[in-house]
Amino acid sequence: MDPDKEEFLKEFGADYGYPNGPKTIDEIRATEFKRLNGLVYLDHAGATLYSELQMEAVFKDLATNVYGNPHSQSDSSFATCDIVREARQQVLDYFNASPKDYKCIFTSGATAALKLVGEAFPWSHQSCFMYTMENHNSVLGIREYALSHGSAAFAIDIEESMDHEVSRGNLMSVKVSQHQIQRRNEARFFEKEPTGGAYNLFAFPSECNFSGLRFSLDLVKIIKEDSERILEGSPFCSGRWMVLIDAAKGCATQTLDLSKHPADFVVISFYKLFGYPTGLGALIARNDAAKLLKKTYFSGGTVAASIADTDFIKRREEIEELFEDGTTSFLSIASIRHGFKMLNSLTTPSISRHTTSLTTYMRKMLLALKHENGANVCTLYRSDNVKVVCHGWGPIISFNLRRPDGSWFGYREVEKLASLSQIQLRTGCFCNPGACAKYLGLSHSDLLSNIEAGHVCWDDYDVVNGKPAGAVRVSFGYMSTYEDAKKFIDFVRTSFVSLPNQIGRYHLRERPSSFPDEGPGKLLAGGVCLKSITIYPIKSCAGFSAASWPLSSTGLQYDREWLLKSLTGDILTQKKVPEMCLISTSIDLHQGILFVESPRCKERLQINLKSNICNGGTGEDFHIHGQRYEGRSYNNEVNIWFSQAVGRPCCLLRCSMSNYYLNNSRCVGMCRDVQSRLNFVNEAQFLLISKESVSDLNDS
Repeated sequence: MDPDKEEFLKEFGADYGYPNGPKTIDEIRATEFKRLNGLVYLDHAGATLYSELQMEAVFKDLATNVYGNPHSQSDSSFATCDIVREARQQVLDYFNASPKDYKCIFTSGATAALKLVGEAFPWSHQSCFMYTMENHNSVLGIREYALSHGSAAFAIDIEESMDHEVSRGNLMSVKVSQHQIQRRNEARFFEKEPTGGAYNLFAFPSECNFSGLRFSLDLVKIIKEDSERILEGSPFCSGRWMVLIDAAKGCATQTLDLSKHPADFVVISFYKLFGYPTGLGALIARNDAAKLLKKTYFSGGTVAASIADTDFIKRREEIEELFEDGTTSFLSIASIRHGFKMLNSLTTPSISRHTTSLTTYMRKMLLALKHENGANVCTLYRSDNVKVVCHGWGPIISFNLRRPDGSWFGYREVEKLASLSQIQLRTGCFCNPGACAKYLGLSHSDLLSNIEAGHVCWDDYDVVNGKPAGAVRVSFGYMSTYEDAKKFIDFVRTSFVSLPNQIGRYHLRERPSSFPDEGPGKLLAGGVCLKSITIYPIKSCAGFSAASWPLSSTGLQYDREWLLKSLTGDILTQKKVPEMCLISTSIDLHQGILFVESPRCKERLQINLKSNICNGGTGEDFHIHGQRYEGRSYNNEVNIWFSQAVGRPCCLLRCSMSNYYLNNSRCVGMCRDVQSRLNFVNEAQFLLISKESVSDLNDS
């Protein structure tokens, strides 16, 4: 056995791998996750993986049983009703919720469940929506319903009161730090309502999907029973408080016992629990809380009777039937029992111990990484000072990586290199803007500045004004292994840690003119020799080599400045159209002409580089890899030539952003300039390949 694994098992062997379970982790991976061979999956907070045996059971179930629409009266419909009834009970059992106290309402996911609560909650002008800073955007969206009804909304941080402890049952141990109150329709605030008659809603996650912080579930009783002290001095300290828990992330590895922590609403998504099905979730609602929800819309399945040409409806009285619009996703509902069977065989406490062992190990190893100058490599986002509300930490690690000089590696750079190493993870803010800002130390000014600079969710602006705009996140699931964690740690060490006798890292700087003195074969800084330069003017077509070439803000000048688009709007690449590799290109900078040749065309095509109007073509906007581009099209003569070259109708487009040059005196070295622009690239302006990498590729 690997000595490193022996050390790991000495420390974590009692918790790792389900030693007392029906199968060990190695047996689980070998029999139920064969498709993961060579792949490291570390995004279980985004979506965990389904078991192959689980899916076999689902397929067998659907292949041997007939399930009809539950709104019919046939035998197959009754079979469906029985399955749905059993599924509701399984969900309640998982949360130890009595059907006398709770109902399970199936939705299309946790987000739909949250939307249902927001739409139907009895908001009033004296109500408020209070939520922890660490909340998913889908929870924050409830704020829109509250504000539109004249209610107030505000975020809070839950802090420690030094003299007491929640674990001893003393409610005096928690205090709240309140952020600014948000309100619309100010004039309506002064309308009178019966004292204490307003309903308020407090929302928090069982586990923060950014940091992994598990909030103390005692918050349910603290808010419901001690709100006047917690919110002392606030106009919202009175009223009737209801509590919502977003358990979408946390319930897969943490037991949420509703008999002990009687939240009014709990939302879940089943793919977060056991991978399949997607598009199905549930709202678990206390009966008395559900009866307060005010539903407006009615649909098939939610009414007992209606008259088409007059204002009359009679709604169904059962809570589930009242809120489940239309036909439920009954085949997906039928499949969740197979997922629960798998979870129950391992047990949630065992899954928690297993994933905690991996998380603790990886956190320890990442913190131990040092550059050759002694500087820390990894900055982890976890506040160990948050002790009162914390009920431990979930299997999530969020972090960013630093260079030896203290500057940041962009998280997108980490993600892309990880993908090349067959490691799947997630980067960004994970739809949790409050936690992201809190842990990264981003002020409102920083956030607004980032937005003004063009930064939005899922883009490549990972370092803005010298600060990370998000983080790298790895997360574990019940089928994760020591080998997964070890491979990721080794990846970080070999890719981002500066070690003694290691060749330094070198960065290209922009220069808006050619530099023949530094062409191929010339020795650059640090003894690195640039052997060749290749330019690809038309995306996915053949390129050409040059002894020297000018740089612009988009990279190598004219590189990937053109592309071919089908008449249906699809971008053509060699993956779709292999014939594109036969199209050769070259550029004469002195003549200002792009030459294009194809064995399928008799004439060599000449395109004037200086023509800003593209021979009379029109402009258009389009998106590639989530990026918006402005392009100019060409006349029919050019498009006919390329259509013949690739054997299908298409048109040539030129990126009209290529005339922008980088000129920012504040940008030095690897500082990212948010004003620079890209041509039609997949990843970045430059692809620098070492001879060693080419050799490794040829040997593989």
